[in-house]
Amino acid sequence: MTQAGEEDLVDGLRRDDPEALAALFDRYGDRIYNHCFRATGDWSEAEDATATVFLEVWRHRRRVQAHDSSALPWLYGVATNVCRNLARSQRRRRRALAALPRPPAEPDHAERVADRVGSEERMRAVLAAVDALPAHEREVLGLVAWSGLTYEQAAAALDVPVGTVRSRLSRARARLADLTTTRGERDE
Repeated sequence: MTQAGEEDLVDGLRRDDPEALAALFDRYGDRIYNHCFRATGDWSEAEDATATVFLEVWRHRRRVQAHDSSALPWLYGVATNVCRNLARSQRRRRRALAALPRPPAEPDHAERVADRVGSEERMRAVLAAVDALPAHEREVLGLVAWSGLTYEQAAAALDVPVGTVRSRLSRARARLADLTTTRGERDE
């Protein structure tokens, strides 16, 4: 779709056109889903988060903002907020359930489930390293390094200056390099 076509989608959203929302979902649903997976480390939670993102986009459709004629940075901003709220809710839920005994794990030998669990375990390992970063550095890392936004688009999504995005990303990369070096030395 051309930039002008995307501007039409943004205008359509502002005019309460559900087809515009459907077109945005068709165009960016996979990217938002992947962003949510990287933020949550869980495919099911990413599905729920993606659905919530587009529900929120519809609820706030009159406030949609285009950056460089693209709604994608705004969508990433909404997704970042949804994932942040989801993480906050999960922390509350974990505290509430901490006293309950854990149900026994039942292995499933289906290849698809094993692949899914394996990818979730790998993502949890990555997120464990990323989790040591301050929240504002994690968000910038997710938007620029994982989701492929430019510095300018990430700045628009987070409503911060471009220089702030650059410095946060630089600090995040340096900290991750130190963390992975330190963990690698401990594992040996």
